[in-house]
Amino acid sequence: MFKEIKSLDEFLVQKEENAAVLAYFSNEACSVCKVLKPKVEEMVTTAFPKMQLLYVKSDVLAEIAAQNSVFTAPTIVVFFDGRETIRKSRAFSVGELQDEIGRYYSMLFD
Repeated sequence: MFKEIKSLDEFLVQKEENAAVLAYFSNEACSVCKVLKPKVEEMVTTAFPKMQLLYVKSDVLAEIAAQNSVFTAPTIVVFFDGRETIRKSRAFSVGELQDEIGRYYSMLFD
């Protein structure tokens, strides 16, 4: 389940405390984001149960978006051990994202 981030400090703590983090950057005006978010959530909770899901409203928390070089919605940034490992923006498939996460996830947790 997505945890909605309320501050930069909270975002940094989540990245530091969790070995695998998927940050979903979106805004209220993005209709694609609303359709994609539940699909990403289902895929991650099913295939990658140890991954922390973070939801960032990039229009509200512009500082976090800017620090992560997020300028479009939706953008997904995946961190393993605090380092950005995967980045997807605008048009991408959930299957493609799952394949990429799987490679790193299996090295870390299997």
